[in-house]
Amino acid sequence: MDALLEEIRQCTICKDHLPLGPRPVMSAHPESKIVIIGQAPGTKVHASGVPWDDPSGKQLRKWLGVTDEDFYDATKFAIIPMGFCYPGRGTSGDLPPRPECAPQWHEPLLENLKQVELVLLIGTYAQNYYLKSEAKKTLTETVKNYKEYLPKYLPLPHPSPRNRFWLSKNPWFETEVLPELRRLVANIAYV
Repeated sequence: MDALLEEIRQCTICKDHLPLGPRPVMSAHPESKIVIIGQAPGTKVHASGVPWDDPSGKQLRKWLGVTDEDFYDATKFAIIPMGFCYPGRGTSGDLPPRPECAPQWHEPLLENLKQVELVLLIGTYAQNYYLKSEAKKTLTETVKNYKEYLPKYLPLPHPSPRNRFWLSKNPWFETEVLPELRRLVANIAYV
């Protein structure tokens, strides 16, 4: 596993497409119990090299009901984005994750994670990649039907502050999904 993680950290597969250059950001340990698959690091995470080290990460930790210390304990949480490097800026936010990362690195990583009990799929890119034809037409429908994907997967919206409108339009997320998410995390990560 250490050799694989080092190989990922040295990855330059899509270097010609990255405005800030390659800086793969992820975290995993052979004993990881929960895998978080998000989109790709933003500029703040690219600068720090720490996964989810931004307002979205703060919100995600709140959703999970965990401390920073527990969140960054790789024996509890593996953090494997769809794209390991900052993809650049588009017209309405960051560009999509680079398409090279997940096919290159996810399978070897997941093969080394034998203790995983739950995979959190954050956002449409992760949900479509892992759920394939089982994903619903929209992220909202996929998240609303989260029970269909348990016990292996739990789809979530992105915790970005920009998603405040989505959260206000979908109050069921806070009343139904978040309590289940916190229960699962507590039962898996703290046992």
